[in-house]
Amino acid sequence: EELGHVDLEDPESRLLRGGFVYELVREHEAQHQETILQTVLLMTGEKYTPVTRRPLPTPRRARAGEMVRVPGGPFDMGAPEGRFSYDNEQPRHQAETGDYEIGRYPVSNGEYLEFMAAGGYEDHTLWTDAGWAWKEEARLCAPQYWRIGDARARPSSAREATEVARSSGANAWRRVTSLGAEPVTSDDPVIHVCYHEAEAYARFAGARLPTETEWEKAAAWDPDTGECSAYPWGKEDPDSRRANLDMEAFRVTPIGSFPDGRSRIGCEQMLGDCWEWTSSSFTAYPGFVAFPYDDYSAVFFGEEYAVLRGSSWATDSGVARNTFRNWDYPIRRQILAGLRLARDA
Repeated sequence: EELGHVDLEDPESRLLRGGFVYELVREHEAQHQETILQTVLLMTGEKYTPVTRRPLPTPRRARAGEMVRVPGGPFDMGAPEGRFSYDNEQPRHQAETGDYEIGRYPVSNGEYLEFMAAGGYEDHTLWTDAGWAWKEEARLCAPQYWRIGDARARPSSAREATEVARSSGANAWRRVTSLGAEPVTSDDPVIHVCYHEAEAYARFAGARLPTETEWEKAAAWDPDTGECSAYPWGKEDPDSRRANLDMEAFRVTPIGSFPDGRSRIGCEQMLGDCWEWTSSSFTAYPGFVAFPYDDYSAVFFGEEYAVLRGSSWATDSGVARNTFRNWDYPIRRQILAGLRLARDA
């Protein structure tokens, strides 16, 4: 009712024009709702029961580890004028990549268990010095919330986690959160891994994390027209046929669940399910101008933050878009983050 009395086309007010400030508040509130849910997942002492929970789609058969080739060259990166975006998504500019390959799907639990079974948490050569130091300090040996069997026991060491993964695979593991315990299934995207774990897995797989430029090109660019779209599948708003968003399922969905959401280059589940770590630090685009205030983006620019792309099952569909840039410390694991691989072609 109040919006009916506001001049949303006031040429003198950039804040009001197009309803910018109202969309800013709405999206920011939606982001906080996802953060609240991350906190709820930490509360394992009492089971949380969602009011409603969408049934999971039936996935088609998907080949984990499949890669898609992306030709090198320029594309338009960042948010276009006339569509709401945060200042760090602007300005739209021409970016360029070389030839590369990128995962058709996010990395799955089954793939990640291969890393664990091979002693990935014990092999210093797979980790950067900073990553290894944090792994040792935090005693990382499996994704957050993973427990062994019905006893809900954390692995006592990386050696124990390796032996269990090697001998029993996914069958020995459960994910335990405030939603209750559930089996770790091989076809689900791996989730709740930090940047250092994602980077170590990528090195184990003979690959790397994509840059955020590579990620956005694979999500948005149409090789036939050269144009970039707001969503991987095109211009239409997200819906339940294309992506797992809006807290409806309260979990990730197996790889191959959303063929209707594939990008023009052939990648799937780039929006929804889990945020994806990239190798990029959070920095300003060329020509960046802070708006409406410095403290939203500019104060966070720097090498201490890594960029995540995509969105998770807990992300509001109004926030999810190809140009959205999330960022966090490389040690964060409670966030709903996984990864997708890339390689030079």
